[in-house]
Amino acid sequence: MKAIVIGGGIGGMCAALALEKFGYQTEVYEAVKTLRPVGAAISVWPNGVKCLNFLGLKTELQALGGNMAFMAYHDFQHGQPLTRFSMAPLVENVGERPYPVARADLQAMLLNQYGTQRVNFGKRVSHVEQDAAGVTAWFDDGSEARGDFLIAADGTHSVIRSYVTGQQAERRYAGYVNWNGLVTIDESIAPADQWTTFVGEGKRVSLMPVSGNRFYFFFDVPLAKGLAEDRSSVKADLTRYFSGWAAPVQKLIAAINPDTTNRIEIHDIDPFSQLVKGRVALLGDAGHSTTPDIGQGGCAAMEDAVVLALTLQSHSLGIEDALQRYEARRADRVRDLVLKARKRCEVTHGKAPAITQAWYEELKQETGERILNGMCETILGGPLG
Repeated sequence: MKAIVIGGGIGGMCAALALEKFGYQTEVYEAVKTLRPVGAAISVWPNGVKCLNFLGLKTELQALGGNMAFMAYHDFQHGQPLTRFSMAPLVENVGERPYPVARADLQAMLLNQYGTQRVNFGKRVSHVEQDAAGVTAWFDDGSEARGDFLIAADGTHSVIRSYVTGQQAERRYAGYVNWNGLVTIDESIAPADQWTTFVGEGKRVSLMPVSGNRFYFFFDVPLAKGLAEDRSSVKADLTRYFSGWAAPVQKLIAAINPDTTNRIEIHDIDPFSQLVKGRVALLGDAGHSTTPDIGQGGCAAMEDAVVLALTLQSHSLGIEDALQRYEARRADRVRDLVLKARKRCEVTHGKAPAITQAWYEELKQETGERILNGMCETILGGPLG
């Protein structure tokens, strides 16, 4: 059995690795000639970590992940802690650690495991067709690929999504812009073993440790989309948006490199239940594009890959039947993650200012129990418990 995998990002590579673990032949096709991950880093929460462990990447992931032992929220204006707590109860409850990881490092790990030379780069899919025996994908350069089934992991701008669902999915602007990048760890900004977040005015500034003595940072600001801002104005833009914020925030802005800082207008797509059409299945952002507000976008793609491979391996009524069972196992889960992220987004970014202000007040009383319980519920809903 051969699978055609469209997309060489996190979801596509995890799918290829998971399928090969059970003896399927795979061919991976990636549109770009050189992969440049969107975003500087990713939070691999324990549900995602368990998926990567399942793929045989436990040691490699541990080497790339930062030590996120604590979590803290700080007042935006004076920098005073609103709450700080250990992540140890989370680890004890779910049986695995979270690992913040630089996206480029994670991508390289997956490619190395699969074999970078095996990936067909510069192959942008134009359309797919299927028959009773298999699926054919055509590419912009006139070439084609044939397999028994096809996994569409071609991202939030998926070409194949509309083929599967029969309609065009509209991307929904979430109402805020995110700047992100990597800087050298500076403990005068935040502790090296802590996820630190400054909140206020519907905005946030966050830092997480990753390997190589680096912080992953991001800034969120509610803004109209389409503003004429780019890397050339990053420091001036952030200095303006965070005027009056605490000294560590100002120090972080001074430390960033505009040339390696990403500016992203955040979108999601309304959840939909159809992830499969015959021998073609959507995976990752192609099937459930979400905001990053609960850090589960990449983890959901990893879950998809594991569930896909396990379902194909454990069912014998044919490819189409197995893929329908994959859809049934994933549709509610990914809908839940998209909507949870959307709800969190609205509270964090001041859609209803009174609700956001109430959240700031709640943080002053937070012991960590409520936040960690919510994380545990999301994590334990994954396919590997």
